[in-house]
Amino acid sequence: MRNLIKDIKELVEENVISKDTAVKITEYYNTKKKDSKNRLFVIFGVLGALLVGLGIVLIVAHNWDNFSKITKTIMAFIPLLLGQFLSGYTLLKKTDSTVWREASAAFLFFAIGANISLISQIYHMNGSLTNFVLVWMLLSLPLVYVMKSSFISLLYIVGITFYACNLGYWTYPNVEPYLFWVLLIAIMPHYYTLYKTHHQSNFFIFHNWLIPLSLIIVLGTVAATSSILLNVAYFNLFGLFYLIGKTSFFSHQQPKNSYLILGSFGMIVLLLIASFDGFWEHIQRTFTGEKLLRAPEFLSSVILFMSSLTILIRTPNKTHWKNTPLKYLFIVYTFLFIIGIFSSIPVILVNVLILGIGIHSIGEGVSRHHLGLLNYGLLIITALIISRFFDTDLNFIIRGLLFVMVGVGFFVTNYWMLKKRD
Repeated sequence: MRNLIKDIKELVEENVISKDTAVKITEYYNTKKKDSKNRLFVIFGVLGALLVGLGIVLIVAHNWDNFSKITKTIMAFIPLLLGQFLSGYTLLKKTDSTVWREASAAFLFFAIGANISLISQIYHMNGSLTNFVLVWMLLSLPLVYVMKSSFISLLYIVGITFYACNLGYWTYPNVEPYLFWVLLIAIMPHYYTLYKTHHQSNFFIFHNWLIPLSLIIVLGTVAATSSILLNVAYFNLFGLFYLIGKTSFFSHQQPKNSYLILGSFGMIVLLLIASFDGFWEHIQRTFTGEKLLRAPEFLSSVILFMSSLTILIRTPNKTHWKNTPLKYLFIVYTFLFIIGIFSSIPVILVNVLILGIGIHSIGEGVSRHHLGLLNYGLLIITALIISRFFDTDLNFIIRGLLFVMVGVGFFVTNYWMLKKRD
């Protein structure tokens, strides 16, 4: 910072910049320095609260069996009361301090979970892990809004995702965790507030990754009678993410654009899966139209398709939407899937489509001097070649030559791009 002030002073003396500009530059860097300190304080504050809580738990756990039931009950409520006291003090005296809000909320969040588990253990209350997590998250949800805590919001998303997975994947018989969608909607107002007021914060970036990842993980729990339709549902979900990532707000957040990364990568992976003959043979062999309209997979596919279509239609065709053929990909895939129920033609079209996407990405990378796009296109083509390596009867010489050509392509194009930058 001292060197910066010295350089600014020198620039003013040499009449390179005006005094007003110098003041604005200094204020800007002072603000950045303050924000950086605040982020560190928040991190250390939350870690401190967690370590204190763990220390108390370890001390109590060492002598737990020596305590009477009443003593155990009192001690179970002490962390909860302490967390409430700290949160109340924060709201009254330190309401503008992010460090105090996040640290006290984190302490109270884990105190709630500890209290529920300890009381259940003391009084031998039967209950499942699923119900424990559900009650914990429901009791912790108000902390997000009362304490304005983004850290608790992240923990809450992890918690409800675990609840949905435990209910929909790991419990037999599986139960559709429909309550998850209500619980996720409950956190959206806080996410919207972050978007409006703190869209440059790390907390907002973490939410941008965690929310779509949670949706990707939990969407599979809707599988019931027509699980093959989940391919369409997932593709429409990735298409929705891609379209969100291409909106004017998120398109300026690269390389932190989680929606664009997850959406693009997810669609390419599903297309590569659909490039195998066995995928379409399985659809033709297992697909049935019985009770289709009532199948949750069908309803999910329709809702996600209509959501993606709405964003596609309502978003203006500005610069960040030009040369973006992937925005129509969810429509193409849906029609290919319908055709694939009766015919195997889509397998050829999908392979051509993947090749076209790879070539287009390479062309875009070259025209925009963007190494990331260039290598992404090369990776798509490489993945397609690897897929055909296991799916065709080409002899090993031809296969080897294809890999050599791709390897040379990687080297030559990257070398050429780097030379052009110089």
